[in-house]
Amino acid sequence: MSDLVVKAAYASVAEEDGQVFVGFVDARDESYALFRQAKAGGPVWFEVNDEDFGAEDAVESAAIGPGGLAITLRAAKAGRFGYARQVVIRLKACDNAEAALAQLAAMGIAIAG
Repeated sequence: MSDLVVKAAYASVAEEDGQVFVGFVDARDESYALFRQAKAGGPVWFEVNDEDFGAEDAVESAAIGPGGLAITLRAAKAGRFGYARQVVIRLKACDNAEAALAQLAAMGIAIAG
């Protein structure tokens, strides 16, 4: 199992064209994790660093802990993420993290911990 890590400096929540977006961005090296869902609900798209490294309904589970937000990916979707099974979003110095986490919960992503 390989991991991808995003050291988030800030998080954002936005609505555009009937979609809700939640992003976590590392401003230094431009890495990011992005969640997207239709405003009316439905499956959540998740991508890391590039649209090519993303998939719909890829999140198996999410947990918050001392290392940040750990996203476990569905095994069937791992190929879309370079065969990574987990993405860790470090939140230690992340502005607006609480609002982003609240929006993820509203999108149906249950965050354990």
